[in-house]
Order: sequence, then structure tokens, then C-alpha cells
Amino acid sequence: METPGGEGLSEPVSVEYTYCMGAITEVLKYGATDSHGTRKTSNQPKALILVIPGNPGVVGFYKTYMKTLYLTFKRRCPVWAVSHAGHCSPPNAMDMVEDMCVAESRDVFGLNGQIEHKLAFLREHVPRDTQLVLVGHSIGCYIILEMMKRDPELKVVKSVLLFPTIERMACSPQGRVMTPVLCHLRYAAYLPVFLLSLLPGFLQTALVRLVLGSLSSLDHTTIPATTSLFNVDCAANGMYMGGQEMRLVLERDNATIKRNLHKLVFYYGATDHWCPVQYYHDIRADFPGGNIRLCERGIRHAFVLDAGKEMADMTAEWISDDLKIL
Repeated sequence: METPGGEGLSEPVSVEYTYCMGAITEVLKYGATDSHGTRKTSNQPKALILVIPGNPGVVGFYKTYMKTLYLTFKRRCPVWAVSHAGHCSPPNAMDMVEDMCVAESRDVFGLNGQIEHKLAFLREHVPRDTQLVLVGHSIGCYIILEMMKRDPELKVVKSVLLFPTIERMACSPQGRVMTPVLCHLRYAAYLPVFLLSLLPGFLQTALVRLVLGSLSSLDHTTIPATTSLFNVDCAANGMYMGGQEMRLVLERDNATIKRNLHKLVFYYGATDHWCPVQYYHDIRADFPGGNIRLCERGIRHAFVLDAGKEMADMTAEWISDDLKIL
């Protein structure tokens, strides 16, 4: 376990690395840090807010978002984020894969494997009777719906789905651009990542600041997370997962949504090229009684770059009633 000081955040943040389904996994935590067993102790909180990231599944992008939620609820409810398998650089004493046979047989880096990875994480690190508030971003929303479908006994009291890519990904404007890259040119994309990985750390940071410099309100806690994408293995795992997303995220899972509609909050972007506004109108038509919202604030799909606090403030409003009764 590695516990840094929080990189400029007033609240200490715990970072743990563990193997889950044979692959390296990073867990970012605000709040209770004893996650190494499933037995519940008397001083453990009853509820957990768990963030499932988009792709790339780097939990460092969500620091400001998570910190804001944690402080909003007066530090009473822990807020954790679990990375996607293989989307983080392992510490020096650990490898990307602990058990290659397990990782390969269960295709842990693929989309289905990542869903099973999150269910395995909950089984191994969270007491079964813990009340869960799940927060998904982008493909993390698809993963959450699949988790609720595959394990309906999970104690989910609310799921917040932010900029949800839960249908027709390859047909979206961004999907039409990225599908050929992710499905057919993936190996060619490794070369620029490899070349960037050769740069010293200070040059990588300078490059990220230059590229993201146009964002006037850039959240600087996301810069280390962005430079971590220069790891070739992490990038390869992210692109492999992305290629499967284009092939597998097709029709919306209306059955699971209908069954859990009272637990779901959807938040769509008004200018989201991964999830066009038409998708919002379609799901509203199919579920007129659902809590389905369209962004009126101009927040981008990658909200973590400059609107983490704003997004957390809204999330806190949506889940506050659920947490009060726990």
C-alpha cells in the first residue's frame, strides 16, 4: 500500500495497489481504508460511494470529484474509486499481472472481464451488507448496469450514471472516428505512446500542461493521471478494452433499466460526441418516469478535467436523501 499526502488536496488520500482477477488494480480512497477483508466491524460505515471510471480507467482523474463528495457528507461516508484492471502502472515491487493464466482465461482486460473484475473487487474488499452508491462515468455506466444485472443481490441504493455510454457507441460521432483506430489500427497507435514514454517525467508534465493549457479552469490534480497514460502497457489495455466497447455496446439494456429505474440517475451531456443528445431524447421517451437529466451547464464528457467539483456538488444533491436514511 502507498499513502501519499494527497498532492495538494487538504484531505489525505489513500492509494492502494492490489491484484484482482490476477491483474494490477489501483484503489483511490477517501475515508475508511480497511478493505482487505469482507467481515464488517462495528466501526465500519454502513454505506460506500464507489466510483467506476471511464476509459482510460485511471482513478487519479477523480480526486477532486471524490474529495468534494467526501467533504460534503462530513467525512461520514467513504468514497472510493477502483481502476480498471491493468490501467495503472504497478509499483516497483509489483507486476502488471500476478497470474497470467487467470488474467488470460478470464480476459480481464476486455470489457466483460472488467465487469467481472468490479464484481470480484466488491466480493473481496467490501462487506456484503454494505449499502452501495455506485457512480459511473462513460463506460463505467455500462459496467454498473451489468453489475446490477449479474448480481441483483448487491445492496445498491442508488446508481449515478454520468455521461453514460450505454448504447450504440460505434454509431456516435466519436465512435465513428475511433472505431477504425481501436479495432483495426490499435497496434500502430502504440508507437507514439512508446515514444512519449521515453521522455523524462518533467517533459511529459510540460507536454500535458501545453496540450491542456487551453482549459482555463484545468484541475491540476489531473496532470499526474494524464502523464500515467504514457505507459505502453496501460495504453494497450485501455485501447483493447475500447475496441471491445465499439463491438459490444450496442442496444441499451432496457430490461435492467426498467427493473432498477427507481435507483438510477442519468446525466447526459448536451454536446457529448460519445453520447449524442438524441440518445437522451430516446431514453426519455422510453422511460418518461425516470430521473434522466440533460446538462445545462456546458460540462464536457471528460468532466474530470475542469468540472470535478461542480459535478460532485450535483451528485451530492441527487444522493443526499438516500444517504440520510442509512
